[in-house]
Amino acid sequence: VQLQASGGGLVQTGGSLRLSCAASGSPFSINFMAWYRQAPGKQRELVGDITRAGIAKLSDSVKGRFTISRDNAKNTVYLQMNNLNPEDTATYYCRADIWVDPSDSSSTDFWGQGTLVTVSS
Repeated sequence: VQLQASGGGLVQTGGSLRLSCAASGSPFSINFMAWYRQAPGKQRELVGDITRAGIAKLSDSVKGRFTISRDNAKNTVYLQMNNLNPEDTATYYCRADIWVDPSDSSSTDFWGQGTLVTVSS
């Protein structure tokens, strides 16, 4: 199983981007999925997460501008980012708690490779 993030790029202040993160390898089940970001010289921070049932939480810094959603049939989590500003510039990482195989005794924590979002002023 791997997580593949995509959708990053360069956008002007006030613009929008939609990030996607898909789990490949046909996992048995995916529990929570989340987006993190890490700006240059800063620690990685949680942007938002969403349960399998679709209950989502977002950090205060993005609430009202970002939306997190998921498509369980596609094993994919999305991050819709609107009204972007330069402070949102970072590498965005997805994370998921995955039951790879029904015979596994526990789930496994997976991280995607990151996708760079750059917001110009």
